[in-house]
Order: sequence, then C-alpha cells, then structure tokens
Amino acid sequence: MKLLEHEAKDIFRAFNMPTPPGGVAETPEEAMSIAAKVGKPVVVKAQVLSGKRGKAGGVKFADTPEQAKEVAKHILGLKINDLPVEAVLVEEKLDIQQEIYAGITIDRNERKYVVIGSGAGGMSIEELAEESPEKIVKMYVDPSIGFLPYNAREMATKMGFRGKQINKLASFFLKLWNVVEANDVELTEINPLILTKDGRFLAADARLNVDDNALFRHKQMMESLKRDPVEQNEREKLATENDMAYVELDGNIACICNGAGLTMATLDAVSLYGGNASTFLDLGGGADAERVEKGIEVALMYPKVKAILINIMGGITRCDEVAKGILAARDDGDITVPMVVRMVGTNEEEGQEILNKAGIPFLKTMEEAASKVVNLAKEVK
Repeated sequence: MKLLEHEAKDIFRAFNMPTPPGGVAETPEEAMSIAAKVGKPVVVKAQVLSGKRGKAGGVKFADTPEQAKEVAKHILGLKINDLPVEAVLVEEKLDIQQEIYAGITIDRNERKYVVIGSGAGGMSIEELAEESPEKIVKMYVDPSIGFLPYNAREMATKMGFRGKQINKLASFFLKLWNVVEANDVELTEINPLILTKDGRFLAADARLNVDDNALFRHKQMMESLKRDPVEQNEREKLATENDMAYVELDGNIACICNGAGLTMATLDAVSLYGGNASTFLDLGGGADAERVEKGIEVALMYPKVKAILINIMGGITRCDEVAKGILAARDDGDITVPMVVRMVGTNEEEGQEILNKAGIPFLKTMEEAASKVVNLAKEVK
C-alpha cells in the first residue's frame, strides 16, 4: 500500500523526524489559510500517488497566502497520470544549502534491506545511478542485528559529510530505519532530504510503501486513511474490477498474456528486440472471449500504446475463445493500432482457423512475435 506524501510525513513525525511546517488543504481557501499560518513563502504540492509531480505542474511556489490560493486552485483542477488531485500539501519554502537522497528498500536478490544515500538528491535514484553511480552509497542490513548507529555514521561519512553533520544525518537514517521496522515497509525514500543553510536536516518529501501482506498488523494506519487505500486511474480500476493483473510502464507496446510468468517473459522478449512495453496485462487462467475483449479494451485505453502483442499459451485457456475475443474487439472498433498474435496450446488449430478466416495473422513463437511487434511499433507515428 502506497501512502500519500502527507500521510508518510505524519508517520515520520511520529518518529521525531523533522518536516517543514504546513498542512493539507482540499480547497484553495484552506491553502491560503495554511500559508498565512506558515507566515513565509510556501510550496504547494499535489497529493497523488504518482511520481514526477513537478513536471506535470503539480508543484508550485507561492510568496503570499493569496498566491497560494491561486496556485492551489490551479493544482486542484489537474489530473496527474489520470489521477485527479483532490488535496494539496502546503509547506514552508526551505532555504536550501544541499539536497540529499535517503532511502531504504528490499533487495530481493540479496534477501536483505538495503539503505541508500547520496549527497546528490533532487533527482530520481534511477537517473542518478545511470549518470553518477559513484555518488550513491549502499549498505545492506544484516537481518539478525539490524541497522546500527555506527552503520548510520558510516553512511553519512561516505556521503561526504563531516563534523556535527555526521551525527545529525546518521540520526535521520536511524529514524528512517525505525519507521521501516515498525511499519513493515517495502520502500521508503526522502528525495530530497534538505540540509538548510542554518544546519537543519528536514524531510522535504516523503515516500512510504507498506507491505500489503502485513496490513492486518496496521489497522490503526488503515483506519486513519481518509481515502481508498488504493488510488487507481480509470484503466487500473477497470482491470481490477475484471480481476486482471495490470501494470503501466513507460514504453509503447501493450503485452496481453495469460499468466504472470509468461507476461514477464514477453516483456523481456520485447526488450530483447529493442522495444519497450507499455502494459503488463495478465488475463489469468481460463480467459474466455469476453475477458480477452475486455483486456484489449483496457490496454488500449492507455494513450502510450502504439502496438499490441497478444501472447497466449493455452492450458485451461482455450485458443478458440481467445481468437473469438480478438475478433470481437476488432469488430467493435477497439483495436486501433497494429496487433501481433501468438498462441499455442488447447484448441490451437480451432483458434488459428478463426483468425485465418478473419484475416488476422498469427505466429508460432514468442521471439517472432516480439520482433514483429517491435518493428510495427517503430512504424507508427
């Protein structure tokens, strides 16, 4: 479960982690009132479960309460990645000396938590890892002893801090670790963690994802949420309502498959041939024609999609039903981009005959299908 920034900061403050003064507003008038209480220039931030809010216009500065009202009015009218902005966080604009990255996540290969820090915050950790990997400090946590004070001081030192700043930053890392332990956190990060010109460390941002399987241990947290625990766009809601596993990615090829393993392999095949997936959509086992048609509808609601790859291995899923669903989607006008179909397994010949009569080509191997769909996507303007 992902928490909004202001919800994560509520938890941070419960662990004595300093954050900028401010509050949450659901109307422009509330934003003006909070800015007046802060009594200084403020930053107004959209509260949605989406990254890159600033690039989408969801983070703005205001010098006066009246400006904060106008800025909040604009932001509250936005949709960011198809998510409506229903609240903004109004906080003091900080006098920044340095932006820092601090985070803790799970490295599943190592089966350990890893604490990550960098003196170059303010940009995504993925971009930083690509452009300046030497600026990232990582420390794995021994699960038998946890993250200890000397580990935190070592992190701060390796990040380039000296003197009293070492203990101050180490304290922040230790408190962040306490948040992780107490709340079954899968990922938390502060980007940026601000070092102010007067020597304070403040969490200017906050991200906190709690393990869904541990939510039964956090009933108070669930009860305190003033919203649905899962914030979804229209496509995600439709997929959830139809019991489909659906994840949006940054590419332009929608991958529709049956089974999580096959879907992951399909994404890898697309990447191998130089493409990028826009959609991970697992229809699940036993998908009938109606379910296949609905899956195509969901995938094509995503504006980034330039081509579709349907990759089915029929077991309890029948290829003839898949073919009927593809045909129904085409006849209804749902399919508006190039499509590649690969399906083998139960009732394979019947399914292929249906596609043949409809003039829809199909391929036998995943590699052929992945290569073809990548080439088709490149041709689409």
